[in-house]
Amino acid sequence: MDYLGSILQHFGYDLRPSGTKAIPDALSPGLHHLCLHVDTPADVAAVAAQLRGAGIAATDAKLYPIYVPDYWATYFTDPDGIRLAVTNYRQERRKRHDNW
Repeated sequence: MDYLGSILQHFGYDLRPSGTKAIPDALSPGLHHLCLHVDTPADVAAVAAQLRGAGIAATDAKLYPIYVPDYWATYFTDPDGIRLAVTNYRQERRKRHDNW
């Protein structure tokens, strides 16, 4: 296995509380939002339903053609005020991935 393949198999992320009680400003330097991808628009809807079922105020999964024609998303905020999104794996990204 090459080095890049090894890195891609062990990708991870760590979210930690900010250490201040300040409300994040979307226009300040730093993390604007974290986006997680699922395979289909139906998966986005399922995640939104599961989040709401757990008492998390997630938006309805819906199409946002203002971004790209096939962009489905649900949005919610973590306890520290970080905005999160779950979106579908769009066709444009799928083509880039498959032809990389």
